[in-house]
Amino acid sequence: MTQHVSPPRGSADKVPSVSESPAWRGVFAHADVRTLSLLGVLAVLVLIGGITKPDEFLDTRNLQLVLTQASVIGVVTVGMTFVITSGGIDLSVGAIVALASVWATTVATQEYGFAGILFTAVIVGVGCGLVNGLLIAYGAMVPFIATLAMLASARGLALQITDGSTQVVTVNSVLDLGERDAYVLGIPPLVLVFAVVTIIGWLVLNRTTFGRRTVAVGGNAEAARLAGIDVRRQRLYLYLLSGLCCGIAAFLLIILSGSGQNTNGNLYELDAIAAAIIGGTLLSGGRGTITGSVLGVLIFTTITNIFALNNLQSDVQQIAKGAIIVAAVLVQRRTASTT
Repeated sequence: MTQHVSPPRGSADKVPSVSESPAWRGVFAHADVRTLSLLGVLAVLVLIGGITKPDEFLDTRNLQLVLTQASVIGVVTVGMTFVITSGGIDLSVGAIVALASVWATTVATQEYGFAGILFTAVIVGVGCGLVNGLLIAYGAMVPFIATLAMLASARGLALQITDGSTQVVTVNSVLDLGERDAYVLGIPPLVLVFAVVTIIGWLVLNRTTFGRRTVAVGGNAEAARLAGIDVRRQRLYLYLLSGLCCGIAAFLLIILSGSGQNTNGNLYELDAIAAAIIGGTLLSGGRGTITGSVLGVLIFTTITNIFALNNLQSDVQQIAKGAIIVAAVLVQRRTASTT
């Protein structure tokens, strides 16, 4: 009598099915498709710029300018990515950059030289982030309202400090960083700072407990609290981080412009949010990507540069940005509904 022996559980035949796909294809399709799409969009924009204005757009100086301009808003976007990943929002980043830049370029501050300007810019940014964090985390204020109030207050204080005038930087050690002599292997110092902030941001979000807690709070704050995460403290830290990034960006902007103005950082909040969203960070929280956010910044900065070189009006540029944002949100919703 022949006895049929069933194979042990988990030891199914290793015959590959025709319908099965290699594991790497699944990873490629889900993990990298958004990054590859953004790279594709960026490549198309570079192609358009090269076709429409080949001599100007592909010039080394212009490419350096694009990267330098992307560096300022890019640093702000790194901080914004953390905040949005946690389910929050920060509408005050542009105003904080303005306040930090004018506070750091007052006559009294410049007397302390390079260190005084840098320290003041950073401490003002962190201080504003602290106020936002305390209001939201411990004051139970809605992030939209709290940061909107900070936006109005910081802009008003920046205007009061400057009295509507431009504060020119006279510290040579700061101004020298914007000169070509300070470039490292053809790379502007501002771009190097942006690269360092990006790398640190990526490591913190993807390789640390702080990053995992940020994602957990954005995914489900109550579940995160039950899991032992101090949600309020985590949110406070996140707005401190956003303020820190604003302070660093303010210092970079001072180097780039050689001055402090109350109009600095205008619409930075919209650009940072837009870059994070098209990069793949969920506006509802729970998922964030530093790489995608950086690519989003480069896309928007490249669009701005192409429009400027072709003498196109800024209103058309804003319409194009708006269309990109809407398309990105629709793609996010479609992706979420199919997963």
